[in-house]
Amino acid sequence: MPIIKPFRSIRTSSVLARELASLPYDVLSTEEAKIIGRKYPNSFLHITKSEIDVPADKLGAHLSVYKQAEHNLQQFLKDNRLFYDQQECYYIYELTMSYPSDASGNTALHTQTGLVALSSLIDYENNKIKKHELTRPDKELDRILHIQTTGVQTGNVFLAYRANNTIKTILNDWKKSNNTIYNFTAAESDGIIHKAWCIDDRKIVQQITDLFVSQVDYTYIADGHHRAASAYRVYKENSNIAPYFLTTIFPTDELHIMEYNRVVKDINGLNDDLFIKAIEENFIVNCIGKTTNQPIEQKHFGMFLSGNWYELIAKHDRYANDIIGSLDVSILQNQLLSKILNINDPRTDKRIDFIGGIRGTKELERCVNSGQARVAFKLAPLPIETLLLVADNNEIMPPKSTWFEPKLRDGLFSYSIISGLTK
Repeated sequence: MPIIKPFRSIRTSSVLARELASLPYDVLSTEEAKIIGRKYPNSFLHITKSEIDVPADKLGAHLSVYKQAEHNLQQFLKDNRLFYDQQECYYIYELTMSYPSDASGNTALHTQTGLVALSSLIDYENNKIKKHELTRPDKELDRILHIQTTGVQTGNVFLAYRANNTIKTILNDWKKSNNTIYNFTAAESDGIIHKAWCIDDRKIVQQITDLFVSQVDYTYIADGHHRAASAYRVYKENSNIAPYFLTTIFPTDELHIMEYNRVVKDINGLNDDLFIKAIEENFIVNCIGKTTNQPIEQKHFGMFLSGNWYELIAKHDRYANDIIGSLDVSILQNQLLSKILNINDPRTDKRIDFIGGIRGTKELERCVNSGQARVAFKLAPLPIETLLLVADNNEIMPPKSTWFEPKLRDGLFSYSIISGLTK
């Protein structure tokens, strides 16, 4: 029975939204962010990734990046590029994207509708908001310092809940009968359409609040474990903070999980024949040819090696049957990457890289054909019910298991998490 509440969002105007809204800070390198920041002076990256505005000789100074973020935030508020809403509201956030549906370049459309709301950090503490990933202390500390210095939670945490028809009907009815506050295609040219509505009717707000308490058992972190953990730590260390954090909550039947593929720079000194022979110990190997639509089901993998695609089918008696051991990412890691290529920690090994499914099969081929990688592996997307099962059993997913698309944009909604900030 998760507790949610409305809030006075820090947000922007419909006119500036397209330029100001930015990809999450953690999906861009500093160099990529600098290019966007130079092109779009109103980009929210000047706040979330403020190192793009810090002179090189000051980057090493303690808190310099976070002080720059605070300065930029206050400047955006001062000249009304950002403003506080007049009352506490819920917001509807709808995203529509096209994505590659197969290796032939065909595309499909996907739309999902979420509720922007504050979620309870007490629920986070008591595991009513369920997790499935470990967090890294260094990444937590970065956002802790950002929140403590700016006083604002700028990173929206992507939550999921098992679909509820009553909640869905209320949100859809509001969309039909009210004007949008945002309606734009993202400036980064990824083609994602962003729409938002403000729910400012107190009766509807209370109805939604009550429905989450009475009809939703749990919410689940889909994306944003570090942002959630950072908000929780700031709350625990500061007595003047209300126990809430910024979230957008989507029904599970509208989520789109894409595969999180792998590319590897070398195959441990083996030639192709010896590498394939080693793989055959734990997988059935079939050569597909120059193109592929594989994999199409769990326990099947696509491998691109020396210009050819192969289908790898995991032998059922060679992997563990527990929840985590039977995941595709675990099978590939344990039975091939670790056993054959000696990649034992994919989070730290420099020989492996990860490619989100949104970039398509052609990106895997490009990495190998260009010499950037020696071999690429394509996985099937993780079913959402599997993710929920892992979280319900308090298990931890292997790293880089899921890639959610579309990504929420930063800057459309922010939350003043520390009381006393001038409004």
